[in-house]
Amino acid sequence: MSLRMLCIFGTRPEAIKMAPLVLAAQRHPKVTPIVCLTGQHREMLDQVVKYFGLRVDHDLNLMQPNQTLSELTARCLQMLTGVISETKPDCIVGQGDTTTALCASMAAFYARIPFIHVEAGLRTDSIDSPFPEEFNRRVCSLTTALHCAPTEAAQDNLLREGYSPNDVVVTGNTVLDALKLSVQQERANSSTWIQKYPDIAGRPMVLITAHRRENHGEGIRNLCSAIGQLADMFPKIQYVYPVHMNPNICGPVHEILAGRKNVHLIPPADYPEFIWLMDQATLILSDSGGVQEEAPSLRKPVLVTRDSTERPEALAAGATRLVGTDPVRIVREVCELLTNRDAYTAMQVDVNPYGDGKASERIIDLACRRFSHQNQLAMSH
Repeated sequence: MSLRMLCIFGTRPEAIKMAPLVLAAQRHPKVTPIVCLTGQHREMLDQVVKYFGLRVDHDLNLMQPNQTLSELTARCLQMLTGVISETKPDCIVGQGDTTTALCASMAAFYARIPFIHVEAGLRTDSIDSPFPEEFNRRVCSLTTALHCAPTEAAQDNLLREGYSPNDVVVTGNTVLDALKLSVQQERANSSTWIQKYPDIAGRPMVLITAHRRENHGEGIRNLCSAIGQLADMFPKIQYVYPVHMNPNICGPVHEILAGRKNVHLIPPADYPEFIWLMDQATLILSDSGGVQEEAPSLRKPVLVTRDSTERPEALAAGATRLVGTDPVRIVREVCELLTNRDAYTAMQVDVNPYGDGKASERIIDLACRRFSHQNQLAMSH
């Protein structure tokens, strides 16, 4: 009897991490995946879905201009309830810490359907940092039947909070499954990207990303100030910045950095393009959680422009370093990595602490063992 698995996601990071899971479910003889997009991101979500060739069964397209978190949450929860009622899944899968994941977990709880939380157990020491992600993932944990922890540290967080050891499993992180699928493909496709970026290919390059709410305002202005200083100090190094569409980001970025010869302000990069850029980078400045997980596999040092991170494993391994948004510190840390070979190689780790690229198969097998059995029991009664 096939396990009906409703996979719900709505942002680009979720799509990247859920795609290999959906593909693994499609290959499994005893699983029927049902894909529901909330559309929390739109263009960025669609290109990832297309790149991995996912078949979408339901698209809620719920984003509206300038809607508040409360409005988004209310609409998402209501619409997901309708999808669950229509599809009657045996289990529901959500990923990470987005509003979509929060609502998927709540809708599953209200429908009394087991919720599988992919990338469970990430924590910081403050419920509002990052905001609202830390709150979202803690609420997800409350309703979860199967916690798929990416690392032992994430597992320890959940066990310390009192969740049953029977329900918490270290699976690795599915982002590395996606990376393994895509990086070889984009290396083979390198001529396309070299043609698009003739000024970047083969030259030393710092890749920059910034999008988190806590860095809006002074944080983003400080980051841009540091990049401007570094561009003057190291004119032969290229600084590539795919600029987030949020006006709180793109406004200050263009105001402070536009017009510099070695600073390339480009539109948000599609997933395969960003994988190629990461692969080309000398080092990365980022507030992205996914980048902290992916970059160690490519042996790229990451300076994390946040004051805290829920990904301490990369810090402990030496692959990432917290630098916040203080421009003096950012300039100092980047200078060290660009000029001190020993400091640079010390951040190139041989083993990625987030897994081996086989997390998706583990999660599907766990779900089959756990929830197919429950489904058969329910049918027998």
